[in-house]
Amino acid sequence: MAESYRGAGHLPKQREGGMPAEPEGVPRQRRGTTPQMRGRYPDYDVLEQSSHWDDATREVVLARLDPPPIRFFDDGEVPTLTAFCDTVTAQDSDPKIPVLSLVDKKLHEGKLDGFQYEDMPDDRDVWRIVARGLDEAAMELGHPSFGEAPLDDRHSICERFAAGELDGGAWNELNLTRAWSVVMRGVLQSFYQHPWAWNEIGFGGPAYPRGYAALGVDRAEHWEPGEEFDIDPVEDASARGLE
Repeated sequence: MAESYRGAGHLPKQREGGMPAEPEGVPRQRRGTTPQMRGRYPDYDVLEQSSHWDDATREVVLARLDPPPIRFFDDGEVPTLTAFCDTVTAQDSDPKIPVLSLVDKKLHEGKLDGFQYEDMPDDRDVWRIVARGLDEAAMELGHPSFGEAPLDDRHSICERFAAGELDGGAWNELNLTRAWSVVMRGVLQSFYQHPWAWNEIGFGGPAYPRGYAALGVDRAEHWEPGEEFDIDPVEDASARGLE
């Protein structure tokens, strides 16, 4: 499997029925919200710390819970790219972080990353070309669009995309390795800026103005969550052949 795929957070293999495999015993979230209501910190809700954030920070973070309507992508691109974002983040049931809505906001406002690959078009164009390519790949498998393809086939297409193995049509307009990097950078930035992702990984949220005092390995602030599910994800993924 291509290093670019593995480094971007590769898709989990699937158990019977097409659902992503996961270790047993991941607790259900009891407080706050996480994607699919699973997480290592089931009694943690970062939003309970929002009173410690300054007004500007609080406004920015809370706005991510209710992003504006789609304004950049068109009606045909939205179902395709929504399915893509959900597939590569393994969001197979609600609640889901609205990844595409956050990507759309960034592209609509023109707040790009400050650099562009020399052999690639503008990031906004990359997203549109990728949407066409995903639909073309799904049609080759007999589906009307990527968004209407079954999970197994969406996984397969994403794996081929990450490995640079797709060609023809829209894909010939792009350097596939670079294109994967562009869209996954947008996906991961959007996913991990959301407070539900912070709950899932136990992130304490903005440090300003309160700051952090418990510095050092294995030290935590009194308000930071305790991890209830302590299996190391890297070692577990390797042991179960999910690399």
